Amino acid sequence: MSGPDLVGEGLACRRGERLVFAGLSCRLAAGGALVLTGANGSGKSSLLRLLATLIAPAAGSLRWGEAPLSRDAVEYRAGLHYLGHLDAIKPALTPREILAFWAGLRGGRNPAIGPALDFFGLGAAADWPCRWLSAGQRRRLALARLIAVPAPVWLLDEPLSALDAEGEERLVSAIAAHRAAGGRVALATHQPIALADAATLSLDAFAPARAPAP
Repeated sequence: MSGPDLVGEGLACRRGERLVFAGLSCRLAAGGALVLTGANGSGKSSLLRLLATLIAPAAGSLRWGEAPLSRDAVEYRAGLHYLGHLDAIKPALTPREILAFWAGLRGGRNPAIGPALDFFGLGAAADWPCRWLSAGQRRRLALARLIAVPAPVWLLDEPLSALDAEGEERLVSAIAAHRAAGGRVALATHQPIALADAATLSLDAFAPARAPAP
């Protein structure tokens, strides 16, 4: 999974009429981890969406190595996993069917569906309808996609949501293995997460200046 760095320079994000953040730069190298912190509304989710090329920056640039992502993001998108707030799980399908369907969309030829379910403690529930799953099990199933089909870049929005202590340990272990293989991860969280040698970026530091009250 080694390869170029993901680089953001002078990034700004605008949502409607509101400037969320400005002047933000970051770098995510092979084996690297970037933990995004900040108050609600500071732009953590928006920055992840920028890095996933789901929205365009209001200013600044994104590069994958030396190539600007604005030129051609197709290859870059094929090599990333973006996990948002929603688990994207159909209640009538089983966890095994969910991962098989998702792997097919990703073009995975030999997806590690069984190992992914086992890794996140869902082996016994692999053939249950997903409507039987608890909120924590649904979150583990969403995270199992990270294991089923490899990708160099993981962008995770509040991945600890609904996880118990065991689920958090499994996620931390998955991230460590991913980084050891040269993968990269950026995640937004309100909760502490123990990632070795991770860089922390507070979005509060990039809030636009506001005019003083009259």
